[in-house]
Amino acid sequence: MSRIVLAYSGGLDTSVLLKKLILAGNEVVAMTADLGESDGVAGAGAAAELEKVRKKALALGAYDAVVIDARERFVSNYVQPALAANAMYEGVYPLSAALSRPLIGALLVEVAHQFSADAVAHGCTGKGNDQVRIELAVRALDPALTVRAPLRESPLSRPDAIVFAAEHGIPIAHSAAKPYSVDANLWGRSIEAGVLEDPWTAPPEDAYAWTASAAVQPAKPDEIVLHFDDGVPALDDTRGAALIAKLNALAGVHGIGRIDLVEDRVIGVKSREVYEAPAATVLLAAHKALERLVLTRDELRFKASCDQKYAELVYDGLWMSPLRDALDAFNGSFAARVTGDVRLSLYHGTVTTAGVRSPFALYNESLATYGAGDTFDHRAADGFIRVYGLPLDQLAAVRSLDSVARSL
Repeated sequence: MSRIVLAYSGGLDTSVLLKKLILAGNEVVAMTADLGESDGVAGAGAAAELEKVRKKALALGAYDAVVIDARERFVSNYVQPALAANAMYEGVYPLSAALSRPLIGALLVEVAHQFSADAVAHGCTGKGNDQVRIELAVRALDPALTVRAPLRESPLSRPDAIVFAAEHGIPIAHSAAKPYSVDANLWGRSIEAGVLEDPWTAPPEDAYAWTASAAVQPAKPDEIVLHFDDGVPALDDTRGAALIAKLNALAGVHGIGRIDLVEDRVIGVKSREVYEAPAATVLLAAHKALERLVLTRDELRFKASCDQKYAELVYDGLWMSPLRDALDAFNGSFAARVTGDVRLSLYHGTVTTAGVRSPFALYNESLATYGAGDTFDHRAADGFIRVYGLPLDQLAAVRSLDSVARSL
């Protein structure tokens, strides 16, 4: 008999998987990570929902079931570095699911050691990204552990999974009419499957849970001021997981953070994904605005390419790569300057920067102004343009000689 630690969400796939592993004669420890997934808002309600998940696992026959509150660990060790990197895969997706997977892999290893298990398992399919992310994390931390992926070994369609669940008395929230697969944590909520698999079909309103439709959004904007210390954000002294939960609520009522993306999966297959990420959308917009004020032009230009690479590493499951560590060190080298305030307007699905200030601002109004206080030496621009244009002067001269030579 094998003892296996299963990453268990309580949803359709992992509940079916839990039962299948038990029926195969395994002792299964269900491990559920509390990453703020119930509704993006931390609190007693979320704790109660996760306790239901734990009891559900035990009712299905799990050897044991544990819930780990990893919200602050998730925010400080994963979300914050990604925010410093403005990490958005293909310029759109803030990597909510992708950031959680290396943490889930680490927790699987920790629980496996705690229960003397010889294997861990997950509910990822052979077409998804998460199999790569979780398994690479486990291999990096404890390559001696066996990693099981039963739904990759024996693929199971969602309709078949729903039938299996009904046959074995597994309570699920899915139905044939609404067979969405949902994954969520504080940084965002992802929705796929069902009618969403057709990229021509607009996402139905019932797919969304954190963001309000246009019909019920407030008639007036809300204005907030985010403060950053060394790149770490706060709102009215609220920080960490509580801050993200608060922003999910504040921005969600304005419909901010809806994302509909046809993305390129790790394995090379394109996939239509729908996301809700209110807090991530707001924080990334604010962080970028502050960086534009305090970083030099060369830093910003170089950082843009680094940020893109950072997002690709996270998406591709390479969180534990040396390059990601090096990029964290790069972002940390100027983090102290990413300090200041950003005023934001939240309204009708958009977040707009209304003001930004910092003691490290590189903006100088007397140099930028066209008014009476202008201190810029306009005559100096003539010499700058002459020197700056020397390569073009030489190129024009060479082209002129070439044109003469061709005419002879």
